[in-house]
Amino acid sequence: MNKKLLSDFKKQLVQEKLAAEPKPSPVNAPTKSHLYNDDVDEATLFAQATQGVKRLITEVKAPPIKPRHVAWDTNIIARRAAAEGAADTPYEALSDTVALLNPVASEAILSFRRIGIQQSVFKKLKDGHLIWKAAVDLHGCTVEQARQAILQLIYDAQAEGIHIIKIVHGKGYGNSPQSGLLKTCVNGWLQQHRAVLAFHSAPAKEGGNGAVLVLLKKENKKAETTR
Repeated sequence: MNKKLLSDFKKQLVQEKLAAEPKPSPVNAPTKSHLYNDDVDEATLFAQATQGVKRLITEVKAPPIKPRHVAWDTNIIARRAAAEGAADTPYEALSDTVALLNPVASEAILSFRRIGIQQSVFKKLKDGHLIWKAAVDLHGCTVEQARQAILQLIYDAQAEGIHIIKIVHGKGYGNSPQSGLLKTCVNGWLQQHRAVLAFHSAPAKEGGNGAVLVLLKKENKKAETTR
């Protein structure tokens, strides 16, 4: 008898506990009439469907981007050079893309002579026996500034009847991708310029491998006046 009373009492406690616990709010799904009712907009339907659903807020952070050092890609440079056309370009279109196809070392000797230039004349240029009358120093210049400076120097020299000029490009010591960049560009630009007949790295007293002496074509004044 006592056991039966104890069992009934426990059942009563369980029922009272269940009755005291709060029940979750029912989720009211949209009815069929709502789905076909033009007066009920999508926002209302969404609110009804998500009633009682808690929104989870999370913060997503993008991973940091590490800097990347890009080296020169000779294949890309070659394709760009082919698209730009022949190396014999107009005066105002010296291409550093073409120049970069043939990089030169810091201590390299620059040497170039067009067909038809006598060896004796070239030797005088190489030995510094042909005196330069105009020069430019490219130290501290960007590639674009250096290109414009060389174009201006050649233009002014020809206008003044000067045939020997000096360009101080420096040697560009170091292991970075920028090392020797100006020297490489000067070497390529001068070969592209139609007014340049020959050039050679200067003698030690004139700057050595950090400078170049350039022989320019004589300007045809008669042809200019008949244009």
